[in-house]
Amino acid sequence: MDDREFRLNLKIEVSELDLWVEQGWLAPHMREGRRRFGDADLARARLILDLTHGMGVNEVGVDLIMDLIDQLHGMRATMRQLVTAINRQDVEIQRRLLGSLGELDDIGRF
Repeated sequence: MDDREFRLNLKIEVSELDLWVEQGWLAPHMREGRRRFGDADLARARLILDLTHGMGVNEVGVDLIMDLIDQLHGMRATMRQLVTAINRQDVEIQRRLLGSLGELDDIGRF
């Protein structure tokens, strides 16, 4: 969706959208020199709207929250890759790896 459709969906002004993009909270794709937003951008924008308008979180707080969310998504992607790599291994290697993970869990309890 383009800027106008995106803003209408969220009921926000151009200046607010521009701020969110400048802060790096949203990273729209550029097509033919125009910003284009997808479903993930819309979900992020709704979260930003809830944080800023609904909860009164300031820019520094939104910056921190969005950074933590991005880190979490990155870690989830890494975990999916790790699970895929483990599943490609021989059964004995899988058992050893899972055993090692169990040992780490035991260490973490102390």
